[in-house]
This record gives sequence, C-alpha cells and structure tokens, in this order.
Amino acid sequence: MQPPTHLSDDAADWWQHVQNDFALEAHHIRLLTLACEAWDRGAQARAILDAQGLTYLDRFGAPKARPEVNVERDSRIAFARLLRELDLDVDGPTEPPRAPAIPSNRGKPHAS
Repeated sequence: MQPPTHLSDDAADWWQHVQNDFALEAHHIRLLTLACEAWDRGAQARAILDAQGLTYLDRFGAPKARPEVNVERDSRIAFARLLRELDLDVDGPTEPPRAPAIPSNRGKPHAS
C-alpha cells in the first residue's frame, strides 16, 4: 500500500514505515492516516507560530494567543491518542498505566 498523497513527505515516510513493519488491519490503517494528518496539522501550526509568534494584538492593543496555538495543542493530543490506540510498541504492557481510583464518598453516611 502507498500512503495517502495529501500527507507531507515526513508523515508519508512514517506511514510507509509503520505499514511495512506492522501487520495492520483496515481500521489500523485509518488510525495511522489520522495520526499522520494530526502530525501534519500540528507542523503547519508550528510553522505559522515560528514565523508570526505566539501572540497578536487585538483591536484594543491587548495581546491574544494566536489560534494556531490551539491547533498545535489539539493536534499533539490527537496524535498521542491515536498513537496509543495503534499500540505499536513491541515490548511492555499493551495498556497504558492508569492512576489509582479515588474512592467516592457518595452513599456513605455523614459523620455527626
């Protein structure tokens, strides 16, 4: 299989590497493609931030975060979650470690 043509060269190379090294089913390929798209979107936002900075001045002269800050953050989160779903690690646990549950006080009698 060939990577989707809309991916950047970097993302397409990674897509091909993963495709060659792992036995992926159709749903995995969709997740891989989404992960590559998230990577590319984050890189696009990063390029704009590198060129124009993190903030701009609004009509009142107050500094505001550029929208690309949120795009980059959201793309990083999406990429990390999709990567976790793909579970490409060959060693170690397949489930991520989870924080211990905090016991709830609901339903317990109130102390008087």
